[in-house]
Amino acid sequence: MARGVKWGCSYKRSTLIVCSINIVVALYVLRSLYASLYLYSNSDFNKVVKYTPDQVRKMEESIRIRRAKEPLELVKIVKELKEEFNRGEMVAGLPKEVTGRITDEILQRLRSLNANANISEQRDAIESWRKEKLQEVKQLVHGTGGLNSSILKQEAGMLERALESDWAVLSENIGLWVPAEIIHQEHNDKPEGEEDPEEEVLPGRPLSPECHAELHTDYGGVAVRWGLTHHKESAADCCQACLDQAKYAKPGEKKCNIWVYCPSETGCYSPDIYQHKNQECWLKHAEKPKLNFKDKYSDSFRDSHPNAPLIVPWVSGVVSA
Repeated sequence: MARGVKWGCSYKRSTLIVCSINIVVALYVLRSLYASLYLYSNSDFNKVVKYTPDQVRKMEESIRIRRAKEPLELVKIVKELKEEFNRGEMVAGLPKEVTGRITDEILQRLRSLNANANISEQRDAIESWRKEKLQEVKQLVHGTGGLNSSILKQEAGMLERALESDWAVLSENIGLWVPAEIIHQEHNDKPEGEEDPEEEVLPGRPLSPECHAELHTDYGGVAVRWGLTHHKESAADCCQACLDQAKYAKPGEKKCNIWVYCPSETGCYSPDIYQHKNQECWLKHAEKPKLNFKDKYSDSFRDSHPNAPLIVPWVSGVVSA
C-alpha cells in the first residue's frame, strides 16, 4: 500500500516537471525567432536607405540627365492640345455649340437671298440678322423675352456681348471675312480689257506679280516647310520665303512652288487636328498644283464639318519653281 502511494506522487511530479520544461523551451524558441527577425529586418533597412555621399551625388546627376533628355516642349504642346480638345474652342467667349448655331442661322439667312445678290445685300442681310438676334437676347437678359426663344438664359449674357462689342472677332472667326466694296464711284476711267483691282487689302507690304496671290484660296501639296512653326509678317514675306527656298534648294530637294498664308488675326480654319494661327506660312511643292478650297466652303463640306466658316480664310499663290 505504501509503495502504491509513493508511485502515484512520483508520476504526477514527473508530468509537471516535463510540461514546465516544454513551456520554457517553447517560450525561448519564440523569443529567439522574434529577435532574429527583428535584427534581420533592421539590417536590411539599413542596407537599403544608407548611401554614401558619392552615391547620392551620382543618383542626383542621373536624374538630372534623364530630365534634361525629356522632350518637355513637345510634352507641353501635346498637353495644351489635349486640354484644348477637352474643353472645346471658345470664340468671342462663346462655346462651339453656340457659334455653330449662329453660323447656321447666318448661312440660312444668306441662302434666302437671290443668287445674284451683291456684297452690299449680303451685308445688309447679316446686319439685319444681328440686330434681330441682339434684340431677342436683350429681351431675355432683362426678363421680357418670350417663351419661344431658342436661346438659353445662361447664354444670353455672353451672346449680347459677342453680338455687340465682340462682333468683329466673332464674325471673323465664323468666316464672315467679307471684302470691302466701293459704294461711291463718280467715274470709271479704267481702260477696256484691264482687270478690276483687288478690293481686299492684305496686311504688310504689297505682293509682287510673280507671287500670283489668290485670296480665299488654299492649295494642296507636299510641305517643304511646316507652317505651324514657320510664321511671316505678311503674305509678301511668305511668298518671298517660297522663292528663296526654291532658289537655294539643295540637289534632290523639293523646291517650293506653292505658298499658303493665314492673314486672319484670329487664325484660319483647316479640316485637320491642328489650330492654325495668324501669320502661318506654308511652303509646298506639287508637280501639278491642285486646289483644296476656293472662295467658299461648299454646303456638303460644311454639313460634314460644322465648324468650318463660310469663306476660305487662306491666301495662296503658285510660283514658278
